[in-house]
Amino acid sequence: MVIVPTLLSTVMNEGAKIPLIGCIAQFYLFGATEALQSFLLSVMSYDRYLAICNPLRYSSLMSHRVCVKLIAISWLLALSVTPVAQIAVATQEFCNQNTINHFFCDLFPLLELSCSDTSLAHILIFLSSVPAVLFPFSLIIGSYICIAHEILKIVSSIGRQKAFSTCSSHLAVVSIFYGTLIVTFVVPTRNQSENTRKLLSLLYTVVTPFINPMIYSLKSADMKNALKNIIQ
Repeated sequence: MVIVPTLLSTVMNEGAKIPLIGCIAQFYLFGATEALQSFLLSVMSYDRYLAICNPLRYSSLMSHRVCVKLIAISWLLALSVTPVAQIAVATQEFCNQNTINHFFCDLFPLLELSCSDTSLAHILIFLSSVPAVLFPFSLIIGSYICIAHEILKIVSSIGRQKAFSTCSSHLAVVSIFYGTLIVTFVVPTRNQSENTRKLLSLLYTVVTPFINPMIYSLKSADMKNALKNIIQ
């Protein structure tokens, strides 16, 4: 809802106009939703950890009340961490150049339009990415290390396959989401062409949310039967 309207307008009209305040607002909403997805993926990894490593106490440890609290905390963290990056971008001076070579107001394209020193903005953005991306990603890695250790203890191959299928969908989404984020923001921008940057941005802003329902529903028997009927 944040990215697609601007994307469609840009494609249909071969460009789109957006005021500076609208651009900053879009960047904030985009950052908040990306941070929220990062936090929710870490919550889901904790859920998978409890389901595999502590199955007997899963119902009590991951009750409906606990799920609601974890979701609320994720929302609060996402909305409170994002303003740091927004302030860093909003305080930049933008001179005559006002054309963004992108399909939405992303971080690096905005900073490239600035005619002031962006070193402080890069530092603030990096500091805000630590709680928003690095901590959740570290929690996910730690959870899956424990999950892998627990799966290796299972003697039967059927039991291992069943345990792995419990977290396969989540692992697929994590790989796509963090894989594109790491390539986009860790690899220096000078090593990326404009088309490559747009393609990577398209993956984690549009493609990942689009395929999430399909990935998570692949274990559904109805979905499997529907796919078989389409293939046949």
